Amino acid sequence: MQFKIITVGRLKEKYVQQGVSDYLKRLRKYARIDILEVMDEKIPEKVSAAREEICMQKEGERVLKLLDPDSFFIVLAVEGHLLSSEELAGQLERCALQGRSKISFAVGGALGLSPEVKTRADLLLSFSPLTFPHQLMRLILLEQLYRAFKINRGEPYHR
Repeated sequence: MQFKIITVGRLKEKYVQQGVSDYLKRLRKYARIDILEVMDEKIPEKVSAAREEICMQKEGERVLKLLDPDSFFIVLAVEGHLLSSEELAGQLERCALQGRSKISFAVGGALGLSPEVKTRADLLLSFSPLTFPHQLMRLILLEQLYRAFKINRGEPYHR
């Protein structure tokens, strides 16, 4: 399987970079994973709702340009479906069985993702009703992908 993770913004925190690197190494034996970063818009402290919409739209356009048209597209969004780790593993397994070997994920920036990106999604996925920093979501996503492969292969993983 091939995974493409399209993220808004760069990783800045060293501890997150290290965690991402660790999970990418672990995942190599299961799948090819590419992480593509798109530039995030600079958002002033006091910004109008209209300016926020413009920023999200620009970031969304950058995300959609990197999306393969034949890819199963999963967008991380707080309003998405809450799935257990086993359910996410099942979703990925169904994609594989249906011949959908290309799966793309989108992780938004500080403002989230534009409605255009969410509309294009095959699945809106939420990891929690809590709000997490977008940099940390990249690490959480990689951990869940690793866990999904372990589940689908019946391999042990710490609890």
